[in-house]
Amino acid sequence: MKPRNSFEQQIEKAGRMLRPITQREIKWAFDRCVVRYGRRTTKGVITCSECGHAWTDRTAQKHCTCPACRTRLTVDNDHLRRIYNTADYALFMTVCGGMQVLRFVFLTYYVRIGQPAKYTHCEVVQRWITPDGRCATRARLVKNSPFDKTWNYETPLELRPDKPLYDIYPRCAYPRQTLIPELKRNGYRGEFHYITPPELFCALLRDSRAETLLKTGRTELLKHFVENPDRMDDYWPSVRILLRNGYAIADAGLWCDYIDLLRFFGKDLRNARYVCPVNLRTEHDRYVVKKRKYEQALAEEERLRRELERENEYREAKGRFFGIAFTDGEISVRVLDSIEQIRQEGEAMHHCVFAAEYHKKPDSLILSATMEGRRLETVEVSLSRLKVVQSRGRYNQDTPYHDRIVKLVKRNMPLIEKRMTA
Repeated sequence: MKPRNSFEQQIEKAGRMLRPITQREIKWAFDRCVVRYGRRTTKGVITCSECGHAWTDRTAQKHCTCPACRTRLTVDNDHLRRIYNTADYALFMTVCGGMQVLRFVFLTYYVRIGQPAKYTHCEVVQRWITPDGRCATRARLVKNSPFDKTWNYETPLELRPDKPLYDIYPRCAYPRQTLIPELKRNGYRGEFHYITPPELFCALLRDSRAETLLKTGRTELLKHFVENPDRMDDYWPSVRILLRNGYAIADAGLWCDYIDLLRFFGKDLRNARYVCPVNLRTEHDRYVVKKRKYEQALAEEERLRRELERENEYREAKGRFFGIAFTDGEISVRVLDSIEQIRQEGEAMHHCVFAAEYHKKPDSLILSATMEGRRLETVEVSLSRLKVVQSRGRYNQDTPYHDRIVKLVKRNMPLIEKRMTA
C-alpha cells in the first residue's frame, strides 16, 4: 500500500533506516521460544532433536545433556513420535524517528528424529506507535492457501491496513529494549499483563484512564477495557469509586455485568454500597434473578395484552354461539366461550386444539363434552357444513363414549344453525 499522507510517508522512510535484527538476537529468541527434546525409546536410546545424535541413557528423568552438541534437552518418553515442530513470535522493541517500533519475528523450528534441526525466521510485522497513540503497520502478506496459512516471506514489509491479525502476543520479548519516554512516564515496566503489546501501548498513550489503571495495579480491569475500549466511559465513574475504596476484583467482566444490572434498576453507580459489594458473585446472581423475574413479569403482561386482543377478536367472530349447551342426561356438551377455556382444554386433554389455533379458523366451532364435570372429548364442528369434523379424547384417542357424543352433537346441530341465522 502506498503512503497516503505525511505520517505514512514518514514511517515508510524511517522503516528503511531500521537496522536488521542480529543473529545474536535471533539465537536468544530461539533459546527462549523453542524446547529441545531428547526422544527416548523403550530400550533407553535417546535421540537429540538438535543434532540427531543418539545414545543410551536409562537414568535421565526430566532433562539430559547431549554428549555431542552439549544441548540441554527435555526427555520425551513418547517413543513413537518422529517429528517436533514449533512456530511462535519474538518481539524486539526499538525507537526510530521519535516513534515506538514493535518488531515481530516469526520463528519456526522443525525436527525429524535422527536429522539436524531446521530453523527459519523472518520479521513479519512492524507496529509504529507515535507518542500520542497513533498507530501504523508495516507487514508482509499472508498466504491464503487453505492448507498453508502462514506468512509469505517473499513479499516486502509494506504499509498495510490495521487488522486483528497484527495484534500479536509474543512468546518472548528481547530484554534490551529502547522505549519512548512517554511509555515509561505512563507506567510501562516491561510486563504486558496478557494484553497484546500494540493494544497496551496505544491504550496507555491515548487514554490517561488506562495509565491510572496500570499504575494502581488494576490489570484485570485494564485488560478488559483495552479489549472493550468503547465501554470505559460507561464504567469510569464506578471505577473511581472502586479505586477510592481499594476494592479488589478478580473478574472484571463479572463486575461490569453487575454494574450493568445496577444501571438497569436505577441504582446509584457512585455509591460504594452498590459498586463495592461484600460478595460480588452473590450480588450479581441476585440481580440476575431479579431481572429475570422482572422480564418474566413484562412478558406475562405482554402475553395478557395479546390474549385480550385475541379474546376480543374471538368474541366478535364466535360470540353468537356462546351459551349453547345440551345434554342427554349423562353427557353434557357446551361451546367453549373464551380462548382461555380452549387453552385449558388443550392442556387437560393433551392435544393441539389450542396450539394449532383452531379458535382462529372462521369455519370451526369448538365444544367440550363432559360427564359429571370430567372432560371426555373435544369436538370441532364445521359451521359451513354443520357437521362434526372431529371429536378427540385425551392424547387424541377415542373414548368409549365417542359415538354417543357425536350423535348428541348431530341431534342438536339445529341450535347452532339457529344462532347462525339469528
